[in-house]
Amino acid sequence: MSNISELDLQNLRHLIGGFDTTHCKMQAYAKEATDPQIRQFFEKGAKSAMDNKQQLMKFLG
Repeated sequence: MSNISELDLQNLRHLIGGFDTTHCKMQAYAKEATDPQIRQFFEKGAKSAMDNKQQLMKFLG
């Protein structure tokens, strides 16, 4: 791992946690949606949040 400051680690942790929370909420909203377009909107949002989280996780190792 490259040199990463304590502040950068804290920021990564905060961002990763936020994307994880967003992913979980979007999945829950998609599961409850009855309109297919709304469901698809939330599913895309959940996937995007997970993709972002995984991209940030690469900085950790």
